[in-house]
Amino acid sequence: MSTPDPRQFLRGLFDAALAAVSPALCLPAYLPARPPGRTVVIGAGKAAAAMAAAVEARWDGELSGMVVTRYGHGVPTKKIRVVEAAHPVPDAAGQQAAEEMLTLVQGLSADDLVLCLISGGGSSLLALPAPGLTLADKQAINRALLKSGANIHEINCVRKHLSAIKGGRLALACAPARVVTLGISDIPGDDASVIASGPTVADPTTREQAQAILGKYRIEVPPRVLAHLKSPGCETPKPDDPRLARCETHVIATAQQALQAAAAYARQQGVAPLVLGDSIEGESRDVAYVHAAIARQIFHHGEPARRPCVILSGGETTVTVRGHGRGGRAAEFLLALATTLDVPAWALACDTDGIDGTEDNAGAWFGPDIRARCAALDLNPAEYLNRNDGYSFFSALGTLIHTGPTRTNVNDFRAIFLPAP
Repeated sequence: MSTPDPRQFLRGLFDAALAAVSPALCLPAYLPARPPGRTVVIGAGKAAAAMAAAVEARWDGELSGMVVTRYGHGVPTKKIRVVEAAHPVPDAAGQQAAEEMLTLVQGLSADDLVLCLISGGGSSLLALPAPGLTLADKQAINRALLKSGANIHEINCVRKHLSAIKGGRLALACAPARVVTLGISDIPGDDASVIASGPTVADPTTREQAQAILGKYRIEVPPRVLAHLKSPGCETPKPDDPRLARCETHVIATAQQALQAAAAYARQQGVAPLVLGDSIEGESRDVAYVHAAIARQIFHHGEPARRPCVILSGGETTVTVRGHGRGGRAAEFLLALATTLDVPAWALACDTDGIDGTEDNAGAWFGPDIRARCAALDLNPAEYLNRNDGYSFFSALGTLIHTGPTRTNVNDFRAIFLPAP
């Protein structure tokens, strides 16, 4: 079999990964049976509107409800109202949606079903400050955490303990109805209690852990927020809480499924896939340096794979923001890779939700001519990396990838292709 066109091959990998985790494909098999009473659909996340549409397409019976998604990520629905709000920093629309959602699930009976659709981004989109706190408090702490390098488990631990709806509290409001939660995971390890900060899932983390995380990253905390975290009343419902006995959760789409689909596509193209893992975490630039070392080992020694091969990985890296550039985790990874990868290879890094950080691109790509192109355009990748400016770097190269909203979210997708000798 002939070697595939590298650029088309990289994009084919990403498209195969996205298709494998689309709500329309993954959700129908997990729909529960119709209840004796009402069916109310609620949810939050970048995939929430697409998930709601998938429910409507397959549900046999009446239903109603609302979901909240990111601005621009809505899709047409007939019975489930779609509300749009801000991400990654919450806004008043997200707060109003959370208040409406709590009202929507009041007064249900044991014969009723609440179908909760959650996906990455829901933590910001469903924003209801705990009593005594303000939206401004949550916004300030959220911004600081996003810049600090804290991982998503740490960020969502804090979010849960500052919220009136996250960390299982929404499930308490649904009682005594049965609650079935379907989640698309953007969390390394696929812990459902962390996806969208688990509004309908018991929370194993504690307020003491939330305080420790804020201290670890030296986040400035207003006195009222600190007082709230020290109050026993801010604690979330735990896994043994009998009030959650009628709640069940299913993770319906994961990074591993996306990687498996990309690997299958690679094999179809005659390229050996090397899957490093679906839950890789750490600083984006450090992850890039490790990937570059593996690529060098393959190129020079034919191990742990032989060319043609593609290195694949997923998970959620972090970026500790030190400069004032533009770009997210994918651009940071690729930029660091460009500074250290010294063997001929093609690389792509994208976020599966179609948004790298807060920019308009999903990610970017580059080829083995990266050094020559940088020289011709007088671009110094190390300087761009120092100011966290991956977006500007790849924009200058003309290799940004724009997909628009994908309406799914299983986090990072990375591919490094080493063609046949």
